[in-house]
Amino acid sequence: MPILDLSQISIVSRSSYPGQLAEAVSGRSWQALGDVGGITQFGVNLVFIEPGSASSLRHYHLEQDEFAMMTEGELVLVENEGEIVMRPGDCAAWPAGQENGHHLVNRSDKRAAFLVVGTRTLTETAIYSDIDMMVTDTPGAENNFTRKNGSPLTADQIGDRK
Repeated sequence: MPILDLSQISIVSRSSYPGQLAEAVSGRSWQALGDVGGITQFGVNLVFIEPGSASSLRHYHLEQDEFAMMTEGELVLVENEGEIVMRPGDCAAWPAGQENGHHLVNRSDKRAAFLVVGTRTLTETAIYSDIDMMVTDTPGAENNFTRKNGSPLTADQIGDRK
C-alpha cells in the first residue's frame, strides 16, 4: 500500500480569482495528495486556512461533487442556510448541481485544515453566490471568469483599481 509522506509533498498557495477577489483566499494553501498518489478520477487536497482567510469565495458546482472533513483547528462553514462551526472530525458534503453556495472561513487565531475530495470532470461551471460571477473550466483553457450571464467582468466587479 503506497503511503504518502506529507513532509515530502509541496505546499501550494495561489489563486485563479481575478483582481482583488484573490485577497479573500490569500491565507489558503494546500497539498495535492491525490495528484501525488496518482489519483485521476477525483481530487484529494489537504487545505490549510490561516486566520482571517477563506477556502474560496462562496460558490457551488454544477458538475462536481465536493466532500470536506476537518482535520485541524476550527472553521466556520457558511452556506445558504446560515453558519456552523466545524472542528476536527466534522464533515460536510455538497452534491453537484445543488444551489447551496458554501465556503469555510477561519475566524479563529490559529491555522485550520481540512481534507477535501471532489469529482474531476472534463468541464465544470461554478456559480458564486454573493457576487455576479461564474467560472467555466474547459480542456486546454484557463479558468474563464465571467458575469453569471456570460458577459465579461468589469474592473469594479473584481476590485481592480487600474
